[in-house]
Amino acid sequence: MTTATPTGRPPVDLRSSAQLLAALPYLVGFRPANSVVLLGHRGDRLGLVLRGDLPHPDDDVQQARALAPRFALVPHTGVTVVVLGGRRRPGSPPPHAGFVELLADALGEVGLPVLHAMWVADIAEDAPWGCYTDPDCGGKLPDPRATVMAAMATESGSVAFDSRHELEALLAPRSPEALARRAAAMTPSLPWPDATCVSDAASVIRAAFERQRRGSEPPTDEEAVLLANALKVPEIRDVCLAMAVPPHAPAAREAERLWLTLVQELPAPERAEAAALLGYTAFMRGDGTFAGMALENALEARQNHVLARLLWTVLNHGMSPEQLLGLALAADQTGLSGFGLDPTDFTEPGVFLPLGAACGGLEDSRAKP
Repeated sequence: MTTATPTGRPPVDLRSSAQLLAALPYLVGFRPANSVVLLGHRGDRLGLVLRGDLPHPDDDVQQARALAPRFALVPHTGVTVVVLGGRRRPGSPPPHAGFVELLADALGEVGLPVLHAMWVADIAEDAPWGCYTDPDCGGKLPDPRATVMAAMATESGSVAFDSRHELEALLAPRSPEALARRAAAMTPSLPWPDATCVSDAASVIRAAFERQRRGSEPPTDEEAVLLANALKVPEIRDVCLAMAVPPHAPAAREAERLWLTLVQELPAPERAEAAALLGYTAFMRGDGTFAGMALENALEARQNHVLARLLWTVLNHGMSPEQLLGLALAADQTGLSGFGLDPTDFTEPGVFLPLGAACGGLEDSRAKP
């Protein structure tokens, strides 16, 4: 299993080995264990960050050849390799030295040098770390929570989870029974007249934001079905995409919270729309790990979902959020995203959508697998 993270995370000092290792949970999105992490360099800044499980010795060559080409898809100047896990015997090189050599060979085949190769037992205070090419290189990690990277991540609203499982659990259904009821209540047609369905759907999304800000309970079955229908409207999806920028803005954070709630509350295949929006919003703020999980969720709900498939391809090619900014800008060319909601006061009236627009050309999400 691999995890790709694009650029866009808070910057980290690539010259300080201990600080870089301590920053890995904030770069990956969770504290990696028994992993290999490859950090692409693009000049003096970070490029693609790729995490993979440490392979069984029989799979070393296959894993190395699978990881290395990912860094050739966009320009990089070199790669730092970090192995996490295992014990280092006194007087011996760090564990998995053979795998690191295979990675260096595979990266060399695509024209990329390994600039540094390190090992760390765990991402925890006082955990031992060392280097593969210099026996005098190494030491003990600082407290990851006390690093500059941790402070910057906290300020920007980023969270590092203790494990991948903990992060994945955020996407789990809150109530399978509720999902079954809502799936049964879905119909192929929208519940609003064609002449006003855009504004009616916008009102549904607006009401959901207002409930969220009040700290209301999860949506009722009726509310969840209406929200699922609202996200089927192309004009609504466009404004939802536009809410992802600027990243870390209050409106973007509120939107991501709502999309996450809907991933937990909607059945398949309708859940795919919310999961794709969640993936895009997470991607734009630089959280490739969570974005990838959300997009996997969307494609599990509907395997031919066009936006989710596009974003999944972009993420796995190591593109940066800036390269996908045009998707949000094209979705809302007037810059009036947010369903009329002021980030500091969600009670202001108004919906920034054409109130007289009619729905047309809607595709029944249940018509295809």
